[in-house]
Amino acid sequence: MSTVRAAVVGVGDVSVVHLDAIVARAGSTLVAIADRDPVRREAAAEAWGVPGYADVESLLETEAVDVVHVCTPHDQHEPVATAVLASGASVLVEKPLADSPAAARRLAEAAEHSAGILGVTYQNRYNAASQAAKALLERGDLGAVLGASAVVHWHRAPAYYEAAPWRGTWAGGGGGLLMNQAIHTLDLVLWLLGPAARVDGTASTRVLGDVIEVEDTADVRITHESGATSILSATNAHVRNAPVRIEIVTEHAVLHLEQGLTITHADGRVERVDEPPLPTGPRGYWGVSHQLLVDAFHGAVERGEPFWIDASEGLPALDAIAAVYDQSFPHRPQTTQGGSR
Repeated sequence: MSTVRAAVVGVGDVSVVHLDAIVARAGSTLVAIADRDPVRREAAAEAWGVPGYADVESLLETEAVDVVHVCTPHDQHEPVATAVLASGASVLVEKPLADSPAAARRLAEAAEHSAGILGVTYQNRYNAASQAAKALLERGDLGAVLGASAVVHWHRAPAYYEAAPWRGTWAGGGGGLLMNQAIHTLDLVLWLLGPAARVDGTASTRVLGDVIEVEDTADVRITHESGATSILSATNAHVRNAPVRIEIVTEHAVLHLEQGLTITHADGRVERVDEPPLPTGPRGYWGVSHQLLVDAFHGAVERGEPFWIDASEGLPALDAIAAVYDQSFPHRPQTTQGGSR
């Protein structure tokens, strides 16, 4: 059995689940990491027992890799992933695909001209509830989808942004709450209800203005091409990280996604799909879906097949977020509107 040789670029917080998933997968081997910060780089290299490089170019020049996981700040997603694709290797990019729709489209074009494949880490599509809801809606037994609501009420303290200042900036993050937290839920809404025909929304900074220049709160209404409508309420100003909630109303049932899926039929029947038990460890609350997505992506690389969550799947949420930003921050820095870096 061939081994997928994998590397991770950017060894901040989210890289841990990627690193764990790589080493846990039979048929994949972690061969290197890269990070600009020498302290973080050396610590990760020692912890994982692999060489550490200062940048992706040095890594690609030295190591034979099949897959690179990009876990950098958002503004580096496009240049790092483009370098990987130019080398002929495949790349799995953490969300968002890039820091703006224009950058994401440039990355999509780079993927079209590469021998490697491109994937986006929307791991919540692998949740048991998400998979079951998608199958039910596609089967059509519940009738037409009328609309949906989604709620992301989380807490982010100033220390979260002070630990990684890029998170609170337009230049580093391309945005705030919508780009860094609520994008997963927005992606699920678009995946489950279909593409957006119109996006209306407001984004604002209500409690963290002394720390960040981007938004911590947003309200969004989407009119989907199907005619269904959805609303999203999201904030980082809650006192805790409450469970994400999505409610989908169809002609014959209501689907409620919250730590599993509950289907309440019009005739009174109730069905339930539970998520698997959370893994142990400090990142256990992220569940098993990262592992499932990494397994699937590496499998696609082994077979030389495209990955189903590709650039075309990474763009809709970015386009929706950009529409809200255009309405709320029309004079935001040009880098988030597709300008050159």
